[in-house]
Amino acid sequence: MPARNSLTTRQLLFIGIGLGILALDQFLKEFFLQTLKPGQPIDFLGSIIRFTLVFNDGAAFSLGSGQTWIFTVISSLAAVALVGYSLRSKSISWSIMGGFLLGGILGNLIDRLFRPPSFGVGHVIDYIQIPFNFPIFNIADMAIVTICSLSVIRIMLGHEIGKETPKKS
Repeated sequence: MPARNSLTTRQLLFIGIGLGILALDQFLKEFFLQTLKPGQPIDFLGSIIRFTLVFNDGAAFSLGSGQTWIFTVISSLAAVALVGYSLRSKSISWSIMGGFLLGGILGNLIDRLFRPPSFGVGHVIDYIQIPFNFPIFNIADMAIVTICSLSVIRIMLGHEIGKETPKKS
């Protein structure tokens, strides 16, 4: 019986975190669409963080500009693969990470599907600007990049994707 409960717990964490990140991302995008004018930054925490509204037709951090349809297809496939992964994961920590990643992928996918200029090639709403000429990004980008980075670190440390980390004796 515990295996069934932990499977349900893992799936609920995956779905709950994914939906939470998605909701936060879409809420903030709508807020900044209503609050900001494109290209006119508003300082937050001095000039350390600025909010600047831009419309991104590329991938995270404006990479691959003009290739929105490719990222729409890739994001759709990644979201489906992640849901399948959530059914096989044996690890709560990997399920949590998967939820963050799913929320980030879906946040930007919704923009690509439903925002102008048209279905499947919509521009992603970005609004967080930091110093050092770093590209402007959003919450979904943060979730994607953070979880991909943590995944690489965990894999380099010998953790198997989706499996519990063996306890050291």
